[in-house]
Amino acid sequence: MYQVYKLGRNASATLSLLSLGLERKVKCYNEYFVNRYVFYTEEYEQGRKTYNNRVCVKGSISSKFEVDYYEKLEEVIELQYHNEHNRVFLFKCY
Repeated sequence: MYQVYKLGRNASATLSLLSLGLERKVKCYNEYFVNRYVFYTEEYEQGRKTYNNRVCVKGSISSKFEVDYYEKLEEVIELQYHNEHNRVFLFKCY
């Protein structure tokens, strides 16, 4: 079930900004820090002594068996809405 909101004077500023959609520009990064972890793209780590370019996504096929997916990080992409605080980061992996 979903609820339809009519944007107007009563709508919050955040909801109004989200309704404008994404900005037309994106930012791409070779590294990303989150929850005390740092992730680097494989290209960025070429020639370095340490590596941290793998990403693990916990998954499950059914309630009995879980399958984790491990991939190499190719790029970190930042999508931004029309507000500095509304950002989404995507990990492009291969």
